[in-house]
Amino acid sequence: MMWGDGMGWGMGWAWLFWILMIVGVVVLVTLLVLVVSRGGPGRQDGPRTPPAGAAPSRAREILEERYARGEISAEEFQERRRLLEGNGP
Repeated sequence: MMWGDGMGWGMGWAWLFWILMIVGVVVLVTLLVLVVSRGGPGRQDGPRTPPAGAAPSRAREILEERYARGEISAEEFQERRRLLEGNGP
């Protein structure tokens, strides 16, 4: 014997199915985007570290940019440049 319109308790769990379906699709799309953006699971790139001489030159470039924009004074520029070059105070 059926109750009401025949839907019974079975339709009460349909919302859970749809929530799990949506979560599954979101997880799959996220994983797909991650795999594509990283170049795939078999990518064999080494660690991305700058060359040994790159860090001081980039620091010097930043220092020069800050001086050019007027963020630091000439004295502060000279002092920081000396520190970067290893000539200490």
